[in-house]
Amino acid sequence: MSRIIYIAIAAFAAIVGAIAFQQVNNLPRPEHALYYQQPREIKAFELMDHNGKAFTKEQLAGKWSLVFFGYTSCPDVCPTTLQNLGYIYDDLKATAAQSQVLLVTVDPQRDTQEKLSQYIAYFNAEFVALRAGHEVLFPFSRNLGLMYAINGEGESYLVDHSASIVLINPEGKISAIFKPEQALGKVPSIDSDKLLSDYQKIVALF
Repeated sequence: MSRIIYIAIAAFAAIVGAIAFQQVNNLPRPEHALYYQQPREIKAFELMDHNGKAFTKEQLAGKWSLVFFGYTSCPDVCPTTLQNLGYIYDDLKATAAQSQVLLVTVDPQRDTQEKLSQYIAYFNAEFVALRAGHEVLFPFSRNLGLMYAINGEGESYLVDHSASIVLINPEGKISAIFKPEQALGKVPSIDSDKLLSDYQKIVALF
């Protein structure tokens, strides 16, 4: 009798698993983001947030994190991106309550903790700004598939950097990259509606 029950339970589990697999496969797929069906690993790191607290890989656990590289002196891409993320932030949290937006400065020399704190609060009090020395930032940026480079000398230098947004899943792995659209004569920017649409699909697929 026990063997019959075991076989019945195994058969039931197989049916449930097949149904769940079919349901996941029938879910809509992201249309605009570079989506990784096998999420990419993130190596251990340690940054500091705009409140002076350590921010490590542990702070990614259990949350959906949208990570963007920029700096407070950025003339166009950075404020536009943060503003667009601010527009849809409530919708992001409605999709996944534990959503967070992270700005990582690529200009730690000028972007002090105090400056970052004032800057990020302008866009949203819940956004988090992070900083570290270049010895930490360079490998971290490569790990995320982003890049940056100092351009110029003196105090008026600019920093060239990726305008993409990296999506990290609650397991602390890279799920997708949202790339900006480049329109003639306009600043490269992320389409917030497209990002939100794909974000909802990716969360549902997780």
